[in-house]
Formats: sequence, structure tokens, C-alpha cells
Amino acid sequence: MASTQNEIYERARLARDTRFDGRFFIGVRTTGIYCRPICPANPPKSENVSFFPTAAAAAEAGYRPCLRCRPESAPGTPAWAGTSTTVQRGLRLIANGALDEGSIESLSDRLGVTSRHLRRLFRKHLGASPQAVAHTQRLHFAKRLIDDTRLPLSRVAEAAGYGSIRRFNDAFLNSYGRAPGALRKLREEIPSEDGAAMSVTLSYRQPFDWPAMLRYLAPRATPGVEVVEADSYRRTVAIGDSKGMIEIYPEPRRDRLRMTLHGVTTANLFQSVQRARTMLDLDAPVDDIARALARDRLLARRLESLPGIRVPGAWDGFELAVRAILGQQVSVAGATTLAGRLAERYGEPLDSAHDARSGDPARLFPTPRRLAKAPLEELGVIGSRASAIRSLARMVLAGDLDFDDAQDEAAFVARITSIKGIGEWTAQYLCMRVLKNPDAFPATDLGLRKAFEPARRLAPGELNSMAEDWRPWRAYAAMLLWQNSNTKGG
Repeated sequence: MASTQNEIYERARLARDTRFDGRFFIGVRTTGIYCRPICPANPPKSENVSFFPTAAAAAEAGYRPCLRCRPESAPGTPAWAGTSTTVQRGLRLIANGALDEGSIESLSDRLGVTSRHLRRLFRKHLGASPQAVAHTQRLHFAKRLIDDTRLPLSRVAEAAGYGSIRRFNDAFLNSYGRAPGALRKLREEIPSEDGAAMSVTLSYRQPFDWPAMLRYLAPRATPGVEVVEADSYRRTVAIGDSKGMIEIYPEPRRDRLRMTLHGVTTANLFQSVQRARTMLDLDAPVDDIARALARDRLLARRLESLPGIRVPGAWDGFELAVRAILGQQVSVAGATTLAGRLAERYGEPLDSAHDARSGDPARLFPTPRRLAKAPLEELGVIGSRASAIRSLARMVLAGDLDFDDAQDEAAFVARITSIKGIGEWTAQYLCMRVLKNPDAFPATDLGLRKAFEPARRLAPGELNSMAEDWRPWRAYAAMLLWQNSNTKGG
């Protein structure tokens, strides 16, 4: 099996196949560096290369990142690809900084396994320890900031989670053989930044249909909180000790997005980038998804019009849960109107430090504390849904429910459906978009039940049986059907 996999990797590296970018890395024994499969350098001889499933594995084996192909710029490896559930959840926690201050023991406790077992799982599936994964993540993020921003190196070190400039410098000298300042001199010219704003790039796995993403987000954008305009998405954010706004838009002539952050501190930059990547599903293994779904003749036709289908995530899980409750049995436009009323009445006005443009979002989405006792019926929300939102807010405040995407899904579904007025549809929709389960599937959704035979509604059982062939990508099948048929889809 391993030799077969290596043969695939060998063909991919010789062809510089972009489909494999970020899915494995190449260690070159004669130079001591590791590269992406698309590295423009002359390919080394086969006998001089080793293949690694992750950049962390290559780094732990003693290889340095290539300065030409920049492994830190590769699309992220999908957190669920070929791994156990425990590793999936562990990767998500690490991506959110679980090992920046915590220990491997605290991480394993959160995952319900021993630290020894967790190390064994990471070694088996990723070829590297959890600490190596966290270290490589921090190093790569810092390298991208060095290359792509004008941030002073002291702020780059802070943003990437290095406790001191000395640790920051030592990490780069050990990994790159050069100091951060020397690496910055090698970068391309970058655009100037607007005052106090920070700007970073977001790579993605191709194909990626940004206009299709905006077409989904636009009718669901909460007035006052989100704005979709032309080719950009803007929203207010509260993250850590920061309250501000982000804007995401495509970079001209480059296959990547740019995110500009206003009012977000350097210390919250990494988490902001991770949230944006998850929200836009930038690391989805689109080739694997297309290959699996295209086996269904009806889905294959839909894939032709929407290649690179994504499942939009959520900036904030509580916000999306409230939105999902508001959307029960009403149109998308009706739910958007109600969400805007909530934001206007209970959302905190954004005291923005940047020069806000006309039309910029200006309110944060209401917090659980603001909605726990709110008389939402006064805004036109029917009683049962108003009560469900209040109950949801109270559970979050009490610590009985959270939206951590690394949690056990069955436990999450059990907790959230214990709230009167929240059923299986809402739970599965949140599993799709908040917990990022690629196989979540709201089989009771009317739009999905009518997607194949508009004149007849499939029973949920019939739809579930049909969807068995779409595993493990049923969430993407649902999004494909929603976007093609222009049905509700939350």
C-alpha cells in the first residue's frame, strides 16, 4: 500500500500536479530541504527523495522549508483527510492554539484519550508529534507574515505565538538557517496597508468559486453585521480582546484571497485567519469530493456548473445557531430581516478605530447574555422560536453548550436538540456549517427532498437511502443541491 502511495506521489511531483499541493511534501536528501509537489526547481532524482504526509513530518525528520516553493503557502491539509476522528479533532484544536499555552496532557484530556495514545495516533496518521504539528503551524504562519505583510518583526513574533524575540529568531535560524530579517529582504514587493489595518493572504485549494460563495452568503448576510458587495465580504468581529471588522476579497491575478482586518490586535491575528479559512472552507479536498459525488449521475451534472463546491462555515457558532432558528419554516429573506432586527436592537455598536466607509457593517451580533432574556416577540419572532433562542443563550451562558468544532458530534446533537423547538434539521445544519462535519446531512430539509423530483417530495428515509452513496461527503452534496436548485438551504 505504501509503495503504491509513493508511486502516486512520484508521478504527482514529476508532473507538478497542483491537485496534490499541500497533500504531501518532498524531502530532498541531497539538499536537506522539503518542498511542495509544485516546486519550480528542477526535480531531484527519485533515489534522493522521501515523501512525507505533512510539513511537520518533514521538519521533524530534519528537513528545512524550501525558499522557492514556500511550503508555508501551500493550501492546508484537510483536517479529516485519511485520519481518525481523534486526530481530526486534535488538529482542529491545535489549529485554534490548543498547544500554544496548554500541554499535550491537557489536549489529550480534551480528546478523551491518554497523551501516549494521542502521540501514537499522530505519528501513525501524520508522521509527526502533536508538538511538531503545532511548531510547524506557528513557524509557517510567521513566515507568511514576514513575506506578505509590513508588520514589524516584533509583531510577527507576537502574532505567531512566540513568547519572545529570542525564541522567534532561534526558531527561524534552526528551521531556515536564516534570521527573520534576512528572510524579509528576499520577499516580493507587497501592497501598502491602510493605517492601522493589517492585511494577510488566504491561499485555497483549487478550484474555488468565490462568486458562488458570495451568492450563498449575500442573501443570508445579517444587516448591520455583514455586507456582501461586488466581489467582497465584510463583517464585524469580536475575537479575544478585539472588536473590529474584516474584509475579504480576491487578489488580482493571483489564486488567493486577501483579508484586511480593522481593529483586530496582532495577538488575535492567527485565530482570525483560522476562523476565516474555516468559514470559507478553503482547505476542502475538492478533487476527492468531486470524484465521489460524480459517481451519481444527477450530482455529476450539478458539479459541472459548480466545480470546487464548498460548505460555508460560520464566523461564530452561536450567531449561526440563532440564524438557523430564525430560519425555521420561513424564507431566507424573512430570516435575514429578523436577524437584522435582532442586531439593531441587541447588537453592540462598533466603536471602530478605522475610517468607516458608508455601508460598512457597524454592529456586532448580539451575545448570548444579551439574548438570554430578550423579548424577541416584540421584533416579530414567533413565541416558540423566541423561546428556543433564549434557551439556547442560557445553555451557552451556563457552559452546557458550546460550538467548539472539535467536540464529539453526537454529544453536541443530543445537547442542542434537548432545547424545545430545535430539531434534527437545525442540528444537522449546524454540524455541517459549525462543526464542519463533511458527512452531516439534514435529510428532513424540504429543498433537498424536492431537489430530484420537484413534483414529489421524497420521504426523509428515501433521501437518506439515496444519500448513502454520497458518503463521506453528504454535506457537500446538500450544498450542491441547494445552490443548483436555488432552494432554501438555511
